[in-house]
Amino acid sequence: MALLASAAAVAAIRQMSRTAGYRQSLPWKLFDDAMQALDQTFGWHRVPLPVALPMLIGIRNILRQRNLYDTTQEPAVDLPPIEPPNARYLTARSPDGSYNDLAHPRMGMAHSRFGRNVPIERTYPETEAAILSPNPRIVSLELMTRTSFQPATTLNALAAAWLQFMIRDWFSHGKSEKENPWTIRLADQDEWPQHPMQIMRTRRDPTRPPNSNSTPPTYVNTETHWWDGSQLYGSSLAAQRMLRAGQQGKLRIGADGVLMLPDDPARNPTMIPGWWLGLEMMQTLFILEHNAICDRLHAEYPSWSDDDLFEHARLICSALLAKIHTVEWTTALLGHPALQIGMRTNWWGVVMERVTKLWGRLSDSEIISGIPGSPTNHYGVAYALTEEFVAVYRMHPLIPDDYSFRSATDNQEIEARTFGQITGPQAHEMMQRIPATDLFYTFGTMHPGAIALHNYPRFLQRFERPDGAVMDLAAVDILRSRELGVPRYNDFRRLVQLKPVGSFEELTNNPEWREQIRRVYDNDIEQVDLTIGMFAEPLPAGFAFSDTAFRIFILMASRRLNSDRFFTTDYTPQVYTQVGLDWINDNDMSSVLLRHYPHLRPALRSVKNAFAPWGEASL
Repeated sequence: MALLASAAAVAAIRQMSRTAGYRQSLPWKLFDDAMQALDQTFGWHRVPLPVALPMLIGIRNILRQRNLYDTTQEPAVDLPPIEPPNARYLTARSPDGSYNDLAHPRMGMAHSRFGRNVPIERTYPETEAAILSPNPRIVSLELMTRTSFQPATTLNALAAAWLQFMIRDWFSHGKSEKENPWTIRLADQDEWPQHPMQIMRTRRDPTRPPNSNSTPPTYVNTETHWWDGSQLYGSSLAAQRMLRAGQQGKLRIGADGVLMLPDDPARNPTMIPGWWLGLEMMQTLFILEHNAICDRLHAEYPSWSDDDLFEHARLICSALLAKIHTVEWTTALLGHPALQIGMRTNWWGVVMERVTKLWGRLSDSEIISGIPGSPTNHYGVAYALTEEFVAVYRMHPLIPDDYSFRSATDNQEIEARTFGQITGPQAHEMMQRIPATDLFYTFGTMHPGAIALHNYPRFLQRFERPDGAVMDLAAVDILRSRELGVPRYNDFRRLVQLKPVGSFEELTNNPEWREQIRRVYDNDIEQVDLTIGMFAEPLPAGFAFSDTAFRIFILMASRRLNSDRFFTTDYTPQVYTQVGLDWINDNDMSSVLLRHYPHLRPALRSVKNAFAPWGEASL
């Protein structure tokens, strides 16, 4: 009751100040400033739970005011074509993400610019010499190489597969530019196949006017910025047509429940750089889920056309993905009690699930009744995913190197593979050969890697793309943040309302890491890269990733819902149908798995969160 009372009091303050605009409201400003002062003095994760919850609300409010920046102020040319207005888009998602905001139809569509979470003037990239210092390959070898596997023991490997699946929905910078690559000098003893190492540059923004340099460089997202299931449905009409079955609203899937691969290699998902078994499993599972939703809708509305069924099923399936990520994946990775409550509050509000299901919304307030169904709010800045969001989601250490595939019936080993042996076309071959039940069981009972230094997957430090290019993705991760103007660790902390660390001793409590970082960065704490700092810093209790990364997460996790009318003003029975809203309310990751792979029931019987370790089968 104390928790409910404290959160309800905060909601009441906000509700009273809503008409004046909470940014200008003195009571709300005083509250936010007080919560930020407490956070900077004590840390939100070190105080009692009834204090931590309002602190998190205040932190998020401050970030909403100070850490959303629009890159569309720079004039744009050669914009991608946009479809003419279509009455269907009043109640359905468009293929390319346009018309989500009806007043600004290009907002968040595919091939629009990434935004920023730090002031625009702080996103100019450093000089080319500084971008290459310290040498990204040295950073990779000295600080990121996995010397021994560090498991994340509170999670299962589905958490790693899920994140890769979500990232395919959220963002891509597109194909890199082959001209004028970054040249990385290598030590004589480095066993890299070609000296020097070359890393292709991020594709320039094709919508920038020629010779435009009045603002820092911008980049475009080839995917839609919305949380709309584009990894399943595509980010263009052409892609969507290829993926649809053309009957009863369904997506294409083989009769054996395995992905159907197109004959054209350019459209074959197994030829996408980074495709691996975990992605293929998730893609298959949610194509099956989309099709199951179509069956339910067809039973309820037998006169509906293929388009009617598809569009409603897409809305429902996309919302279910967002719900699973919000209340299950996130709470599995952020195990602090305040986040267990906070993330469920994001979806259900403080009145929580039972009341919301029974009575519906009790208030417009997102705190009282959750974000779904609340008013749409861009917080004064055009919606876009951000380069800083991309940077903090560089979580490759989650991926294990070694896999022992085991039977869901008796836990006996079927075969062992390395990560390199379950990538590209080999992932599809495994889905055809090993029952999906056993594959999901294996992932559910093994741990992913901890997001930490010295835990980067070995295979990804020598990763061969489908086009034959060999890459050290750890070095690429370091270089990309520098290239894209993402501030280094201490500057980043300053800009997201955190205190910078004053020394290497303050950065990490691991004395061996401390001296390694000091050596690589020539004793200059200000030069430490964002990724290295986040992987090194001590974690809040129950957290799988850093409090620094969490600042972008707490801001953007809510924003992806707040800005999307299909999660806010149009999250209604009139748009989704009551059948659709019931499907979203009544399902979670476990029920989705059991619908399509019922033999997983013994392993999931005692599991509250499908991303936590499952029980092992026994004879």
